[in-house]
Amino acid sequence: MAETGQQPGSSPEDDASEATAGAVYMIPKKEISMVPDMGKWKRSQAYADYMGFILTLNESVKGKKFTCEYKVSETVEKLLDLLATLDQWINETPPVDQPSRFGNKAFRTWFSKLDQEAEVLLSAVLPADKGAAASEIAVYLKESVGNPTRIDYGTGHEAAFAAFLCCLCKVGALTADDQLAIVFRVFDRYLSVMRKLQKTYRMEPAGSQGVWGLDDFQFLPFIWGSSQFIDHPTLEPRHFINERVVNEHHQEYMFLECIKFINEMKTGPFAEHSNQLWNISAVPTWSKVNQGLIKMYKAECLEKFPVIQHFKFGSLLSIQPVKP
Repeated sequence: MAETGQQPGSSPEDDASEATAGAVYMIPKKEISMVPDMGKWKRSQAYADYMGFILTLNESVKGKKFTCEYKVSETVEKLLDLLATLDQWINETPPVDQPSRFGNKAFRTWFSKLDQEAEVLLSAVLPADKGAAASEIAVYLKESVGNPTRIDYGTGHEAAFAAFLCCLCKVGALTADDQLAIVFRVFDRYLSVMRKLQKTYRMEPAGSQGVWGLDDFQFLPFIWGSSQFIDHPTLEPRHFINERVVNEHHQEYMFLECIKFINEMKTGPFAEHSNQLWNISAVPTWSKVNQGLIKMYKAECLEKFPVIQHFKFGSLLSIQPVKP
């Protein structure tokens, strides 16, 4: 696994044997309850493993289209089945009539189904000898789809899904061979289910910064999507605000899929409704965009208390400090 900016020993596969040999799993819980606790998070093994996972995937998709060849393992197929089930439940749970346009309460009905079934769904994904991890890893799946009280969704929920995938790597259910499929198949399918949830139940953006945020709901697909474009012979950052380019290439590039969704959901000039992305289109190269987005992700998501106070820590993503 590529050691891109990772702390030593934070590669998920490296930990797989260690994590599962005589492993004692636990139900993850919140550990960051006050702003001063943020230091504990940044020094934690969880932070090192999470960031290592994001950067490893960033490296693996560099310069590659969705349509390139890669291995699709049995675990990946099972994860796609799980996501298809969540998608089907949306079809079976239509929005209800209510006075408020936003935050349709039918989302709570949909969520309660996931809340009840998550462990069972996950048990079907995990290899038989890893079944004991289901109750720990299922927590991240439940955290990844939005908040049923507020009926909102944001980058903290997206981070929970990345944590879910990281845990599957740590127990060895996913391996280094799955890296491209994790982003191009599993994460991309997750995004399509989240977009359907956002549209169907008119979910509010969690902690949105309005036009000053990168996007109302997502961040990671912009990081990995910009990496896909590195060293592209013709498409430069200035091209993604061109609708013709988006329509022609969105099936090959995650970044353009995100832009297409924004264009469908928002009206008015792009520079007004998505000011940060408009500014990014002026950056000369994709590698600079990619580096800038990683920095921004750390500062705007991972180092923000309102996001990280909801993050949960267990045996696989531990609050314990990184071992020196």
